[in-house]
Amino acid sequence: MNYMLLLYGDPAKEPAYGTPDFDVMMKGYFDFSALLKADGVLKGGEGLQGIETATSLRVRGGKVETMDGPFAETREHLGGYYVIDVPDLDAALRYAAQVPAALYGTVEVRPLMDYNPAGN
Repeated sequence: MNYMLLLYGDPAKEPAYGTPDFDVMMKGYFDFSALLKADGVLKGGEGLQGIETATSLRVRGGKVETMDGPFAETREHLGGYYVIDVPDLDAALRYAAQVPAALYGTVEVRPLMDYNPAGN
């Protein structure tokens, strides 16, 4: 089953760019990605640029509205994701607990919809 690990963090609580702690955090991400690859469960993933680069879109009354930034007002920002293929939620949670974002923010684990069951 495919799960998405959504990585949320409050930039104020994460190590500052250019510090030794930041380097340690980034090594944690590189090591975690290597583990997922070695275990053969990584389907994809990437970090996201900062929220200042985001544009949100919605359609209301037949009109397209766009807004700078993310729609949700929150201290924690979506910073990246992994998609993994594991047998069950317990396995997904074991991997999620190893994501460095869990130390500074939140890792949301969510199963992906399968619109093509049985390989059809």
